[in-house]
Amino acid sequence: MSAPDTPAAGPPSAAGDAVVALRGAHAVLGARPVLRGIDLTVARGEVVALLGANGSGKSTTVRAAIGQVPLTGGELDLFGAPLRRFRAWHRLGYVPQRSTAAAGVPATVREVVSSGRLARRRLRPLGRADRAAVTRSLELVGLADRARDSVSALSGGQHQRVLIARALAGEPELLIMDEPLAGVDLASQRVLAGALREQVAAGASVLLVLHELGPLAPLIDRAVVLRDGRVERVERPEQLHDPACHPHGGDEEPAGESAASATPTIRTGLLT
Repeated sequence: MSAPDTPAAGPPSAAGDAVVALRGAHAVLGARPVLRGIDLTVARGEVVALLGANGSGKSTTVRAAIGQVPLTGGELDLFGAPLRRFRAWHRLGYVPQRSTAAAGVPATVREVVSSGRLARRRLRPLGRADRAAVTRSLELVGLADRARDSVSALSGGQHQRVLIARALAGEPELLIMDEPLAGVDLASQRVLAGALREQVAAGASVLLVLHELGPLAPLIDRAVVLRDGRVERVERPEQLHDPACHPHGGDEEPAGESAASATPTIRTGLLT
């Protein structure tokens, strides 16, 4: 009897038109194997959710998908280009898990969101189109009226909206989001779902980590369930009835070991 194959986390037609393609991905944090041969594709215009128990490799998978965690085996292509040749980081927007990007910084909401244009502008001053993109992203997440406020004055849900607006300000073709709903109240979850719906309607692709689908369920095309660093199964969102797919949040890295100490820094041009 042959060994069972690892499910392919992508539609058959996605390989030739994928914005993200992980093939046989292996990764290690410290001395601990975290990814154990993941195949994952996200096609243009597709919304894919990663689900799984705590420690299953969800966050490591999305960080590997943007090159922040180096692969020890396998391959990664972004927009059809191998990672080593990919330079168009402005095409990606990344929302990290529980980011502290604005912690302790006396910045306004608009200043933080404006930093999302840096991958496009580099060191050049923001122009009219940049300012319009920032304004639109603030409106999408319902924070236009807080643009001049300090980020330190915001609630947890509002701070998460700022981070998502920062990613949207870059007008990315692909959004990668790690637990965007974690610690966010239901009203903010609905606002974020509405903002994401507009991006998807405009043709954006989305890869996101969730511990429950919540208001984002209607947007999701495929739910990829991970277990022990492997793809356990791929489901349509309405088929999910396993409580193991809805764990409570928590770090996926080994206890006492931060990602920064476990892996070398890789420069991608994405804000974390």
